[in-house]
Amino acid sequence: MSLLFRLVLLVAGLVFAASLAVALLAVLALWGLRAIWAKLTGRPVVPFVMRIDPRGGFGRVYRPSASESRTPRADAIQPGHNIGDVTDVEPKP
Repeated sequence: MSLLFRLVLLVAGLVFAASLAVALLAVLALWGLRAIWAKLTGRPVVPFVMRIDPRGGFGRVYRPSASESRTPRADAIQPGHNIGDVTDVEPKP
């Protein structure tokens, strides 16, 4: 039984490797056709470029909110300053 299981795993691995090879060959073929088309039309052959600015994602996460919060942060409260009554908390019985 273990020999059969190993053979099934081996065949599955070979099928996976073959599918990766076919996908790689397809990408290389498309890349080659693109380069040939660029040469035929007289355009420069430009590489595939993904323009990713890491600062863009960081700025999107830490972008300041449009409106101020109604409740002040703990470090924004000055000592001896009255912040008013808290109205959104109900005491437990």
